[in-house]
Amino acid sequence: MTTVDDPATAAERCTPEFRRNPHPVYANLRETAPVCPMRPPHGIDTYLITRYQDARAALADPRLSKDMYGAMDAYRRIFGDSSVALDDHMLNADPPKHTRLRKLVNSEFTPRRVEALRPQIQDIVETLLDGCSAREPVDLLPAFAFPLPITVICELLGVPPDERSQVQEWSTTVAHTGFSKESKQAQQKAEESLHAYFADLLTRKRSRPGDDLLSALTAARDTDGGLTEQELISTAFLLMFAGHKTTAYLIGNAVYHLLTHPAQLRAVQENPELVGQAVEELVRYDGSVESATFRFATEDVEIAGTRIPKGALVQIALSSANRDPLKFDSPDQFDVTRSENAQSAHLGFGHGIHYCLGAPLARLEMQLALTGLFSRFPRVALADPAREAPWMVVPFPAFRGLAELPVVLEPAVL
Repeated sequence: MTTVDDPATAAERCTPEFRRNPHPVYANLRETAPVCPMRPPHGIDTYLITRYQDARAALADPRLSKDMYGAMDAYRRIFGDSSVALDDHMLNADPPKHTRLRKLVNSEFTPRRVEALRPQIQDIVETLLDGCSAREPVDLLPAFAFPLPITVICELLGVPPDERSQVQEWSTTVAHTGFSKESKQAQQKAEESLHAYFADLLTRKRSRPGDDLLSALTAARDTDGGLTEQELISTAFLLMFAGHKTTAYLIGNAVYHLLTHPAQLRAVQENPELVGQAVEELVRYDGSVESATFRFATEDVEIAGTRIPKGALVQIALSSANRDPLKFDSPDQFDVTRSENAQSAHLGFGHGIHYCLGAPLARLEMQLALTGLFSRFPRVALADPAREAPWMVVPFPAFRGLAELPVVLEPAVL
């Protein structure tokens, strides 16, 4: 077995330099340390997996548990005690609990329910674009990329319109938590507020059910074998949290890369049927979920010649796996005409039993967002093309997204 000790890798992954372009670092790790021990800012020894085949296998390996209660000490150290009340959901569960929760949510979060949102999503896209200045620079993240998915997920869940901005604020605070005392205190307050909010909302759904996902899940809660009250609250939080940030950053990343690859943008504009393939390629090329959520080893596990000891945390670098040349030809090339088989092989939405439940909704939002934006404003351009893209610097790289995206929707003709 090989052993690698590179604690600098963890710190390097949080620097502005790495956030601007992590792929050379990942390429080096795939070659020299495909399973790399490191000490992230949370202080718990973690093993980072970077190769495609190893990552795909690890995502489906039952020895790498998602049950947060099995690693409670580590979980509490990373996220704090207050997170537990909101995290009793399928993403943090193993079978048989995961199987039960996933089946119950799948029964209501159906492709038919997602497809029924198409007209609403199109209307939201148009309304948001109506509110953007056409000739003056506009930051497309707060103006378009962020409000679109939060509005869609609130429509899906049945969150009243006048309550959505507050829910978004709490969700944003939870997503941007760090490791300082002040950050953890803000996170705890936001988590407690979200827990209380969803508990109250679910009470209202019981007395006045609507045609929304939370009403349907609440009805399932009140039948034998349904979700417990705590699971219902946690599931509402999961759907809100996972359905917002990831899609928002993905839209921002997608627009940026299309604008900086004009030949690829022209291909999509001239051949609208390519938009589905373009979305898959954008998820592969620079998706918003850089690393899968934590797992921990329930026993000693050997991957690529490296022993991961029982109890260690494991992070799977999806961004690295999706650029592995052993799986994808010319992986650092952005190509919307890449074969569909190659595109569908990406791990941007995960793999195995924890494959992203909301992937169909994210795909639909992406397709309608890109089609709406580039159809209505075909000459949209970066406000300052010479400026380097400002990528977020986060405590640990779970998400990958821009800090801002200034564009001009209708540039003046010179």
